[in-house]
Amino acid sequence: MTRHICGDTHDEAIENGATAHTIQIMAAPLFELTDVHVATTDGTEIVKGVDLVVNVGEVHALMGPNGCGKSTLASALAGNPDYEITQGSVKLHGDDIVDWDPDVRAKAGVFLAFQYPQAIPGVSVRNFLQQAVQARTGKDVSTIEIYMALSEWMDTLNMDTAFMDRFLNEGFSGGEKKRNEILQMALLEPEIALLDETDSGLDIDALRVVADGVQAVRGRKPDMGVLTITHYQRLLDHLQPDHVHIMSDGRIVTSGGMELVETVESEGFDAFAGVGG
Repeated sequence: MTRHICGDTHDEAIENGATAHTIQIMAAPLFELTDVHVATTDGTEIVKGVDLVVNVGEVHALMGPNGCGKSTLASALAGNPDYEITQGSVKLHGDDIVDWDPDVRAKAGVFLAFQYPQAIPGVSVRNFLQQAVQARTGKDVSTIEIYMALSEWMDTLNMDTAFMDRFLNEGFSGGEKKRNEILQMALLEPEIALLDETDSGLDIDALRVVADGVQAVRGRKPDMGVLTITHYQRLLDHLQPDHVHIMSDGRIVTSGGMELVETVESEGFDAFAGVGG
């Protein structure tokens, strides 16, 4: 049985009396960045003007060499206080979220899968996700609902159900941590999922499981947008992004399709040096 514990479908929202304003903003892009600049708290500018539009159901890939600003951008979009969006707008369904606190962004449906997920001793996966889903939906979620949803998705992600009662990421392998990030995404059903190098450190089998998990979540929530940050072609071979963007020195220098990924694989990021400058 398919279990949705976050959000209403579009038809249900209409039936439940969605306002004219809500219907109107659904015509806006899902996630839109306009001239986004990001600096560290000491004022060092890292992201130097990014424009990007993710429409409903689209998968975008962001690639670039180390230090070009990819992970900084993702962290800033999620509201990490170590970074400040100093210029530009970030709109979710037409609403500018730049001034929203991280928890408000998360409740609205902005999800970040971390490159290096942190362990939280004393907090079980089950309890963490029950609290997170309740915060996301604003509704009480029963223990049995969480158990059933976790069991279903853990089976999809090839995770032992014993993990739901282990402390979050404590003692998890790298692959288990990444699968747990996708498990969180599955239960929270975000509007936009930011995947920050979710494929790093994974062997080919774990990569396939994680990629299949992302696709399974998209199958359940086809209107979800995805922005995945990666250095490698192997994840994108599974996800088949609609758009690929190459970032260099804090800017997106070119955009296209999978042909850009093939260029990166054959020539490296040096092939884009000076492009868009």
